[in-house]
Amino acid sequence: MSDRWLYGWGLASIGLGGASLIVPLYVVSLGGGPAVLGVLAAVAAVAGAPGALVVGRLADRTGHRRGYILGAIGVVAAGLAGVAAVESIPLVIVANAAIWFAFAAATPVLTLLVVVDAPESEWSDRIARLNEWQGVGWALGLLVGFVVVLVGERVVGLAPVTVQRLVCLVCAVSTGVGGLVTASALPKERESMPAPRRLQRAITAATRFGVRGASFPFTPVRMDVRGFHPRRFVRRFTPGLALYFVAVTLAFAGFGAFFAPLPAYLGEAGFGSDAVFGLYFALNAGAAVFFGVAATLVARYEVALVHVGSLAVRGVALPLVVVAGGSLAAAVPIFVVVGFTWAVIAVSAATLVTRLAPPIVRGEALGVYSALSAVAGGIGSVLGGWVAATSYGYAFGLAGALVFAGVAIVLVLRTRVGPDARPEQTVYSADATE
Repeated sequence: MSDRWLYGWGLASIGLGGASLIVPLYVVSLGGGPAVLGVLAAVAAVAGAPGALVVGRLADRTGHRRGYILGAIGVVAAGLAGVAAVESIPLVIVANAAIWFAFAAATPVLTLLVVVDAPESEWSDRIARLNEWQGVGWALGLLVGFVVVLVGERVVGLAPVTVQRLVCLVCAVSTGVGGLVTASALPKERESMPAPRRLQRAITAATRFGVRGASFPFTPVRMDVRGFHPRRFVRRFTPGLALYFVAVTLAFAGFGAFFAPLPAYLGEAGFGSDAVFGLYFALNAGAAVFFGVAATLVARYEVALVHVGSLAVRGVALPLVVVAGGSLAAAVPIFVVVGFTWAVIAVSAATLVTRLAPPIVRGEALGVYSALSAVAGGIGSVLGGWVAATSYGYAFGLAGALVFAGVAIVLVLRTRVGPDARPEQTVYSADATE
């Protein structure tokens, strides 16, 4: 995979990073309240699931992977331009759903395409590089939004709604240019593809629960959709893994309940769009900087306790955003802490799922974790938006309470499986070669 190919996808990812925040801000400017933001986030989460599953399988069957990737980039660019062109909240919700459907659709296809004709020893490195460039693009999208808003509102004196449309157009142009670069650099189609199980192992090894998940809790993880075998997974499904998935559901519902109404709250608290972009950038930067620290913590200490600690800190930090009020100096450290805790949660969660799942279904367990977190985030978004329509304090308090409920479940899990968090040996003793 050439660097030019990566540059193209990185440019396209700038549009995705900008869209993750500018679309909610635009909805608020159009008169949408926290309940509408909850619907916006939930619809995006629901749209992503069929995108990842259906399009991934179609691309695998037809072999037209280039076409699906370029089509997805085109839909993202058109969706961003469409958001800038309309003033109807329902139409914005539809366009936003199309954006995240396209992103989710491209995710598994990118993974398959990036390893075509590569030696198996290089798969993990290629997938990891792809993930890194997408994360860089996502963060740059937030930075671009900050700069455009700052110049447009503070220097030129444009109205906030006009500047927000301009950000959408800038992100659409970046995505479109990225599509052109990607089209010229993508490798030609190949009929041969790596064996699903071996590729699944590479994906499991190389996948990083990326920076973008710090403020977008229902981002799909890369997984080879051909490698999922429901019957085998159910037979190997351990009680410990099931208990942890309950904790995941509660925690990610809490994340969704916090992040969905957050843009509306920040606006009402007195933060301008530039400050909101700055806070989100600080959050994502905090996650990026601390991924190395998170890996060290997980390697040095008991993973369940590290996971509990990071969830507990985040559970406290989410309601503290209300306490900070409109003070930027007080809000920035809180957002950095929220980002840092995501880094630790992401790394420790991946480790827990890997340890709790029998080896033969570890890749599938990570895929289920991703899907479950997306669904829980969508449900939490609706719930948080609905409660925030009455009180942001109640909504963020609910978010923290849900996270702490997840903490309690993980503590119960620790007493059942012990500090090593290993799956029950008897669960996968039969048919071990399947």
